[in-house]
This record gives sequence, structure tokens and C-alpha cells, in this order.
Amino acid sequence: MLLLYLPILVVVVFSFNANTTRTATMTFTGFSLQWYKNLFDPISGFGVHLVTSLEVAFWSVLFSCVMGTIGAVGLLHRKKQKSLSGRSLERFINFGEQAAMLPIMIPELIMGIALLALFSFLRLPMGKITLVIAHTSFCIPYILITVKSRLSTLDPSIEEAARDLGASPIRAFLTVTLPLAAPAVLSGCLLAFAMSMDDFVISFFVNGAETTTLPLKVYSSVKVGVTPQVNALCTVMLGAAFLLVAMGQLLSSARGKEKKI
Repeated sequence: MLLLYLPILVVVVFSFNANTTRTATMTFTGFSLQWYKNLFDPISGFGVHLVTSLEVAFWSVLFSCVMGTIGAVGLLHRKKQKSLSGRSLERFINFGEQAAMLPIMIPELIMGIALLALFSFLRLPMGKITLVIAHTSFCIPYILITVKSRLSTLDPSIEEAARDLGASPIRAFLTVTLPLAAPAVLSGCLLAFAMSMDDFVISFFVNGAETTTLPLKVYSSVKVGVTPQVNALCTVMLGAAFLLVAMGQLLSSARGKEKKI
């Protein structure tokens, strides 16, 4: 526990460092909040790059959520169709599942080079569009795995009962299957969002001159030394993560109390 949390504590403490020397940032000279004040400065801050990363992550998670959920439902329904469960179809389904997992199995360096070659071949201008496409490609498997695992545990008779009552396949999916799988969809989206915000290698190959993401900006800022401004940014992001976790715990505890009542 000490080895895990001590580096985080050092980052938080040195985010309040008043030292302005770039080559000796690990020397604590006094308490100051100047790095938090300059954190979102339009010139030297990280605000623009944070907004870029949030936009890319939002659209990537949105597209990957739709495609990953549909892919999980399609793969699971194909396996349940016993009348079509021939060997050729089973091999095709297994191949499809393995192909869907490739973006998280291939090394990021190879993935970035492959996407760069593809975008260059298609003559797509490097920018937010290429970033969203690249991030969507490796976010889909996280959602597909999570949703497929959840759907495989659901009782198929629930959806069949909705179909017997006159619901169409789309309506049965939207009103019965999707609400039951919503926790898995949400957890997969949160995981994909974290992976998109954290990605550096693939973004390095497919970003444009005017679309620098937050990890790329942080990397360029720490080439000489870790500045207190970077520590302040990490502290703010840690605080946001702890706040979300605390809110989730409060909501779960409140629901538990309601169930008991």
C-alpha cells in the first residue's frame, strides 16, 4: 500500500510547490497555489488540450458504445440459434470474436503505425476525425466484452416473454434487454473513456497540428522535468476520480437502504 500511494502523495504535495526552477522541481521551496491558477491559462495551461481530449473521448465512447453493444447482441444471438449452429457458422462466430479483440491484443505502436498508414492511404487530414476513429477502434472491444458477459448471464425467457406479448425484436431489446444490460454498458463506457483519455502512443501517430490531446501535451511538458503545473493537473484529475467514486458509493448505499425499507 505504501509503494502504491506514496508516489501519488508526492505528486499532490509538490503540486503546491512554489519553486519555479524547471531543472530542480523536486526541491520544495514553499507553499503556493500559482500552478492551479495557471492550470487553465489559454497560452501556457492545459485547458485547451483537456477540452480536446474530452471531446475525442466523448465521441469515441459514444460510437464504440453503439457498435460494441450491437456487436455483443449479434454474437450472442447467433450462438443461441441452434438451427443454424453448423460448424462453419460456429467457426465464423469464433473468428468474429477473435477479430473484435485484436485492437486490444495488438501492441499500440503497431496499431498507431497501421492507422497512420490507413489514413494516409485514404488521404484523411489528421485531426479530431482521425483521433475519434482511432480511439473508437480500440474502445469497442472493452464495451463488447463487458456487454457480452452481462448478456450471457440473462435469462432468455424474459425477452421471449416480451416477444410473446407482441413486442417487436427492436422494442423487446430496447425495453427489456437493454435496461438489464445497462450496468455493463455503463461500466464498459467508463473503461473505454479512461482508455481514451489515457492513450498516448496511438494519438501520437494520428493527431494533427491543431489537435494536441492532453497526454501529448503532458509528455511534451515533462521532457526536461516534471513541473508543478503537471502535478497540479494530476491532483485535479485524481480529485475528480475520487469524487466520482464517492458519488457512486453514496448512490449504491442509498439504493441499498431503499431496498431494505
